[in-house]
Amino acid sequence: MIIWLNGAFGSGKTTSAFELKRRLPNSFVYDPENIGYFIRKNTPKELHKSDFQDHEQWRSFNYSMLKYISNTYDGVIIVPMTVTNPQYYKEIIQKLTDDGIPLKHYILYANKETLLKRLNKRLEQGETWTKSQIDRCIHAFHTDITEEKIITDNISVDLVVEEIAKRSNITLIPDDRTSLRKWLDRTMTLIKHIR
Repeated sequence: MIIWLNGAFGSGKTTSAFELKRRLPNSFVYDPENIGYFIRKNTPKELHKSDFQDHEQWRSFNYSMLKYISNTYDGVIIVPMTVTNPQYYKEIIQKLTDDGIPLKHYILYANKETLLKRLNKRLEQGETWTKSQIDRCIHAFHTDITEEKIITDNISVDLVVEEIAKRSNITLIPDDRTSLRKWLDRTMTLIKHIR
């Protein structure tokens, strides 16, 4: 099964993905952004697009990799990735579903104020690329890609993870970490994924 966590930047996709992995034996976090960085490092700058999702290769390679892993890995694949373009959604997520691959797609949704607060906590002060994308994301999740929202404004990461598990009909192992250990784990996840 693939669990795709969509949502605006700051909605909690990466944190929730790694928390889900910690509580779900035989699971793997797949990061589609890595293909974007590969494309940028291995093509001339003149060919770079402002958003690497606009490269057809990014979409086709992620689709192919997820299909391959899903067909050969006996576990849950967790994909934290923002996709707001309906055509790109069709080329990856819908295509995987059409191929018969079990896929649950959730939008981790938060309002603009919440998203800005979360991004500021990441030390993203002032205007940044991720902040400039908030309105576009919110619009897309209201008009183009609208199914299965999990509203995250006023709930903890633990509750988000439990809601994903409930909707996906999967059983989580108990989380016996201390509050300090959870904070350290989540902080390290954020640090590792600052790009």
